[in-house]
Amino acid sequence: MKDFHSPRERRAYYHGLSGEEKYNALQEMVNESKRIVFFGGAGVSTESGIPDFRSKDGLYNKPDVQFADYSPEYLLSHDCLFDEPKVFFEFYRQKLDVRDIEPNAAHYKLAEMEKAGKLSAIVTQNIDGLHEKAGSKTVYNIHGTTFRNYCTGRPRHDLPADFIVTSKEAIPHCPVCGRMVRPDVTLYGEALPDDAVYGAIRAIEEADMLIIAGTSLTVYPAASFVRYFQGENLVIINRDETPMDSEAVLVFHESVGKVLGGIQL
Repeated sequence: MKDFHSPRERRAYYHGLSGEEKYNALQEMVNESKRIVFFGGAGVSTESGIPDFRSKDGLYNKPDVQFADYSPEYLLSHDCLFDEPKVFFEFYRQKLDVRDIEPNAAHYKLAEMEKAGKLSAIVTQNIDGLHEKAGSKTVYNIHGTTFRNYCTGRPRHDLPADFIVTSKEAIPHCPVCGRMVRPDVTLYGEALPDDAVYGAIRAIEEADMLIIAGTSLTVYPAASFVRYFQGENLVIINRDETPMDSEAVLVFHESVGKVLGGIQL
C-alpha cells in the first residue's frame, strides 16, 4: 500500500477516493488484515425488512393506537416489563417477532469472512439473531437477543426462542417454576450483559481492522466501544454521516449489503 507520513495524510488520501477506487482500497485492506472486527447497528438489519428504531420510517415512529399513550423507550423498558407486563408483551409480540425474517447479503458475507479466517468477531447492537442465523459463530450481542428467553425465577430456566411469541398467555410463565418469562434482551433501565461487553471490548482492542456499519454511533454506552480500536484501518458504512466519519480511513454512505457484498475472499 502507499506510504504516508502521518495518519492525517493517510485519511486525506483515502477520503479523496471515489467509486471503484474506494472499493479497491477496501478490498486491499481486507486482504492485508487478519483480525477484522465488525461493529453493527440497526442499519445492517433494515435490508432484511426489520425497521430501525429512530428513522422516520422506524419502529419508534409507527405506534399502534393502543400504544399511543406510551413512549417507545418505556415500552421496551425494565419498568414496563415489571409494572405493566401485559402492555410490554403485546408490544413485543407485535413489533419484535422476527421468526420469518431472513439474513441479508451483509449477514452472509460476514459469516463467509469468519469462515475464511478474516473476521474474528461481530459486535452487534441488534437483537434479531440474524448473524447467528446466517452462520456466524463469534457474535457479541451487547443488547442481548430475542432468540433467547428465560424465567425470572431462581434457579433460572432457559426457554425456547419462540416461547414468548407462541405462548397463549398474555404474560408468559415458565412451565417449570411458574415465574414470568422474559426475553434475554437488555431493556431500557438495565445494564448491558457483562460477558458480551468484555468480549466485545477485547475483540475490538485486538483488531487490526474495524468495520462499523449501519449505526449512527449515538447510542451509548455501546457507541463508546469503538474507541478501544487501536489499528489503522477504520471503515464506516452508513447511509448517513456519523460523528466518527472524519476519523475513519474509508467512509461509504451506501447500502451495507452492497459494500460488504463487493468483498472477495
